[in-house]
Amino acid sequence: MTINYNKLWKLLIDKGLNKTKLGISAGVSTSTISKMGRNEPVAMESLIKICKVLECNIGDIMDLVDD
Repeated sequence: MTINYNKLWKLLIDKGLNKTKLGISAGVSTSTISKMGRNEPVAMESLIKICKVLECNIGDIMDLVDD
């Protein structure tokens, strides 16, 4: 199974945010945002910070998909 963050990118568009603003608001590093752009795993702590900023649940920003 692989991680897919397409839901996050769509949510950012809906809320009028970009990746840079998200990283700053959530206190998440640019390298973490870059990893997410490549659909790589990141720390749960980072996902929680992003969810707090976007006022959503983890399932609203990511999916696990079969290979």
